[in-house]
Amino acid sequence: MRTIAIMNRVLKELFRDKRTLALMFVAPILIMLLMSVIFNTNSTTDVNVATVSVSSKLNEELGSLKHVTVKSYDTKADAKHALNQETVDAIVQKSGKNYDLTYANTDSSKTTAVKLAFKNALTATSISQLKSALKQSTTAMAKLQTQLALAQKAANGPTASVTNHANAVTPKTSQFNSAPKVTNHYVYGDQDTGYFAKMLPILMGFFVFFFVFLISGMALLKERTTGTLDRLLATPVKRSSIVFGYMLSYGILAILQTVLIVLVTVWLLGIEVVGSLVSVVLINLLLALVALAFGILLSTFANSEFQMMQFIPLVVVPQVFFSGIIPLDSMADWVKDISYIIPLKYSGDAVNEIIMRGTSIFNLGGDIAVLLGFLIVLTVLNIVGLRRYRKV
Repeated sequence: MRTIAIMNRVLKELFRDKRTLALMFVAPILIMLLMSVIFNTNSTTDVNVATVSVSSKLNEELGSLKHVTVKSYDTKADAKHALNQETVDAIVQKSGKNYDLTYANTDSSKTTAVKLAFKNALTATSISQLKSALKQSTTAMAKLQTQLALAQKAANGPTASVTNHANAVTPKTSQFNSAPKVTNHYVYGDQDTGYFAKMLPILMGFFVFFFVFLISGMALLKERTTGTLDRLLATPVKRSSIVFGYMLSYGILAILQTVLIVLVTVWLLGIEVVGSLVSVVLINLLLALVALAFGILLSTFANSEFQMMQFIPLVVVPQVFFSGIIPLDSMADWVKDISYIIPLKYSGDAVNEIIMRGTSIFNLGGDIAVLLGFLIVLTVLNIVGLRRYRKV
């Protein structure tokens, strides 16, 4: 009976807490619907290929393949510029009988798609040329047979001329005996660079965001539930000073944690950083401050640690889905639009540009400005949110 009484008391307390009930039953449904939308989207990889000094037949075969767009350039320099501007994903250049392929290699799935498309197009072109040669050979043999039949009725002299004529009209097939040599070049990484190389900078930012968000949210919630924050609010200290004080204190820990995560990820996992490592650290520090402000804000809406723990999936799961860990190129446009309200997307894009392309941090003003915007808005909301605890 005592067990049942305890059970009844706990259930009554849970059912009185409407916010906890909503987080327990509504949040999982929302996350599952989100997963359904993302994973049921048609996943295709579209690639853009630049060609230089390539035959019209090979261009035609490449362009006829699904999800492949071909653009011809007059010079390698023009094609290289397009590759640097991310207009194309690879360059195909013919040098004599051989081919040089240059891949951006920032997305291994696109590199693989280009390799497969070029192989199929080259095979189709070779088969077409072989068919043409066989057709010419068949025509020549038919003419030879006709002339031999006529020669049998003639004297000995014309027979030699027929033989010489046959040698002249029979096509040379030695050019098909050796396949062209294909040489692969990679702007970033090498042939062993996989999708994990692109995903790792985003994962690095995710771990920075997750741990800073968790620690700041739980720590401030503990300050409030133990009464420390109430006593502080009873003093004449401004709400902005309280928020900035908490952000500075937890910010120091966030800086140390961020530097540790970045250095361990780069050195331990052996990431090739084309750009500046300092820039990578600075971008992740800015993301950590956003996560810090976000964690403090959500802690003001949670009445207990149990509720705070239930808030975490609602914040963290969208960061995973819309940050680029799952390729956004294959998603519907309206799904892509959701990613623009995710802080991790902007830090992931910026860090990817630094690591894979060597972009200067001064050329990433758009991503940095958005992250600063998130930080300012969340800080203001934190200051306003303290009004519910002190009306001064």
